[in-house]
Amino acid sequence: MGRTSMLGLVLAALIPTRVGAQAPTPRPEDVSTLDGILRAFYDVISGPAGQPRQWGRDSTLYIPGVRFVSLDVREGRPVATVADHGEYIARTDRFFVQNGFFEREIHRVARRFGNLVHVFSTYESRATAAGPVQGRGVNSIELFWDGNRWWIAGAQWDDERPGNPIPSDLLPSP
Repeated sequence: MGRTSMLGLVLAALIPTRVGAQAPTPRPEDVSTLDGILRAFYDVISGPAGQPRQWGRDSTLYIPGVRFVSLDVREGRPVATVADHGEYIARTDRFFVQNGFFEREIHRVARRFGNLVHVFSTYESRATAAGPVQGRGVNSIELFWDGNRWWIAGAQWDDERPGNPIPSDLLPSP
């Protein structure tokens, strides 16, 4: 069985669907513009405690085999945790639903060459929509335009922490 077929089986097992339902169709407003896909990227994981996340909608944003890389420091050394879409869902869903989680973009730096775009998207996260900021960081997102829609090819992120402040060029102007 090919890697794409295996990924489809993993996603099918992790994403709740109705019997006989087709793979989700992307919302045109989510994938027709760069602003739309980045808005959807944050929207699908955000919500109050007790609210299921929009994993079916989320799956329409990415190429098959997408990789997510979460960066951290443990015992003084940089560590990368790599996940595919199904693994990311398995690692985050319970926390998001039990605790509430809202993440929003506060600044963006995008560079485009042809149909390739790299975005540094600075974010802040909260437990409730209007609650205090609990964390900030930067998403590094690779996207491409296929002539009809935008796709996210990969995402990495690192959180702000002592010794790792967000540089001023990745923050909104005062």
